[in-house]
This record gives sequence, structure tokens and C-alpha cells, in this order.
Amino acid sequence: MAVKLTVVYGTPDDAEAFDRHYHDVHAPIVARYPGLDRVEVSRVVGGPGGTPSPYHLIAEMYFADHDAMNAALSSDAGRESGRDFRSIAPAGSFMTVSEIVE
Repeated sequence: MAVKLTVVYGTPDDAEAFDRHYHDVHAPIVARYPGLDRVEVSRVVGGPGGTPSPYHLIAEMYFADHDAMNAALSSDAGRESGRDFRSIAPAGSFMTVSEIVE
């Protein structure tokens, strides 16, 4: 069953510096994941009706199955991206894994 690793980033103190690092450093590391089918990155602009959101960026990485995702996260690129995540993730950031049902 296809799975998705979702990373939700809290709002950074310096959004411009975070975005620059994310796109210039972090995203190229993730692009090296073996077995990665697709990546989608979205900038959070608020909640419904324009309400504020505590989140800044959402990255979704798609894999064929749990084994493919686990292999990617265990790879050199996966370990490197984990270290980088810990160095750049603002407070309130989190990850979740979901199975694609439709």
C-alpha cells in the first residue's frame, strides 16, 4: 500500500532564511531518497476563512509502501535529512506517516 510521509513545519523566526535553507539545502537532500515517488511542498497561508495558522510549510513525500519509505529514511540521504531537520525545524514541527486509501 502506498504511504506518505508528511512533515509539517512550525513558523520560523526568520521565514526567508528558513525558506532559503529548505529549498537550497534540505530539499536536494530529500530528492536523493531511494524509492521516492513524488514530493509535494506547500506553503501554509492560513486556515479556513483566513484564520492564522501556526504552521509555515508542509512537505509530503510519497513511497510505494512502508518498506520503501523505511529504506529511504535509513539511507545516507535519509540520515542526512534527519540531522538537517533537527537543525532547522521550528518549534511545533512534526512528522506523520499515512497510508494512501484513495
